[in-house]
Amino acid sequence: MRTLALHGGERVEVDDAEWRDAFAVVTHGQVQLELRDGSPGPVLGQDAGFWLQGTGVRALLNPGPHTAMVHIATPRIPTNDRRRNDMSNFKNTQTNAGPASSLAGSSQKPRIRQLVGKGLLAAVGAAVTTTLVAAVAKAAGVDFEIPDGGETIPLSGIAFVTFVFSIAGVLIAAALVRWSDHPAKRWAQVAMTLTTLSLIPPFLSGAAARTVAALVALYLVAATVMIPTLTRSVLRGRKRRYANRMPLVRLRRSKAARPCAG
Repeated sequence: MRTLALHGGERVEVDDAEWRDAFAVVTHGQVQLELRDGSPGPVLGQDAGFWLQGTGVRALLNPGPHTAMVHIATPRIPTNDRRRNDMSNFKNTQTNAGPASSLAGSSQKPRIRQLVGKGLLAAVGAAVTTTLVAAVAKAAGVDFEIPDGGETIPLSGIAFVTFVFSIAGVLIAAALVRWSDHPAKRWAQVAMTLTTLSLIPPFLSGAAARTVAALVALYLVAATVMIPTLTRSVLRGRKRRYANRMPLVRLRRSKAARPCAG
């Protein structure tokens, strides 16, 4: 028994070799069949059973917004199948199948490391950029003085705060890529919320109007540097996730003739 997870809107191509003698049941959500000519086929709901061998179905699609789950039973996988080397992580369900959660997690590690590396560079860039903008603002007469205590925010303090909050954003993005089913959507929500919240403190500080405007501009500069960089990394870091402790399934293109559902 193996399990295929289709995220909302996802399309997975079918390979005859992997569906030989296989019977599948939709256990959650809906799955639509894409026919040989590319036209949409029937939509199978929960508890619907079907097989694809000799049907001509080109691909499986998830027409809904939520993840659909398909349990697939295959009596036996021929070990002498010439195409078995094209089936990554799927040769024999009794001898070579490993936990999907571990495989998915390990495949994400390089992408997460790449995200963190680019995020660190962006954080340094954001700190340097905001410090330069703050220096220009000081030269233009902005004193960055906070009435509570009469202290002036130094340039080093601006750089430090920018770097710390930028690193926090990197860690949040990495966590979403690792554990969220929809990291890009969640990251967009988090980035918008944090940016909005960061604009509130300057207005509550009681500082002069020029200082408030400069602080708001600094927050927006940092966001302009960090958010696009992390958004691109999050989008590249999305990986297909499968049910825990079930073999991974890679489905490719079918060349047979007619869909058949039950």
